[in-house]
Amino acid sequence: MRRPITAYDIAMSTNGAHFAFTDRWGGVSAVPYEELNLGGAVGDDPAAVVTNRELAARSLGIDPAQVVWMNQVHGREVAVVDGPWAAKLGDGAEIPAIDAVVTTRRGVPLAVLTADCVPVLLADPVAGVVAAAHAGRPGLVAGVVPAAVGAMVSLGADPARITARTGPAVCGRCYEVPADMRAEVARTVPEAWSETSWSTPAVDVTAGVLAQLSALGVVDRQHSPVCTLESADHFSYRRDRTTGRLAGYVWLD
Repeated sequence: MRRPITAYDIAMSTNGAHFAFTDRWGGVSAVPYEELNLGGAVGDDPAAVVTNRELAARSLGIDPAQVVWMNQVHGREVAVVDGPWAAKLGDGAEIPAIDAVVTTRRGVPLAVLTADCVPVLLADPVAGVVAAAHAGRPGLVAGVVPAAVGAMVSLGADPARITARTGPAVCGRCYEVPADMRAEVARTVPEAWSETSWSTPAVDVTAGVLAQLSALGVVDRQHSPVCTLESADHFSYRRDRTTGRLAGYVWLD
């Protein structure tokens, strides 16, 4: 029997901003994508992904046809959108290679896919601007989060008003990397320097993202305590390799 959708919505009813992150349960995908795989480029049955995206969106009270997805490539490119890509590009057109998306349209949910990387959701309800960013280790170094905040500011957002939420991701005590890679990341984002629980070099991408947000003047920052590698309720590429993708969603009423 399929489990119910367990996506959780951290709603800010006083200002109309909504943030949500999914776990892996409540969908229709078969092993190894069990169950709520929302990624369309990981080898899963495309029909199952479509169904999963519909189930997740409806569980959050949003229209699945209005969700804006990205073609994520571990870069820093940002796109400003006013609705789903099909309306702008035409049916069958490829979504641009971007790792952050921004909108000023209320009721247009933005989505980011992850399976260890950090999903970053941002909102300034006063300015009516929201953003979603995909921050893995390369994106952290490239500056995708500062680029997303910069795009928001260009549309009237104030960093001091921005609410930031980061979702489940591999933690700094589990993300083992070679020593030279850790040093390379730390040269750009010192706060990302970490060590595994077994005393080897590691990178803490979430800590790096939060430090970048702080440096930009974003005061309201909260992060998920879930480590995807440690949690059986979440997809982890580092743990399983062939696996599904989680999603983070942000939108304004």
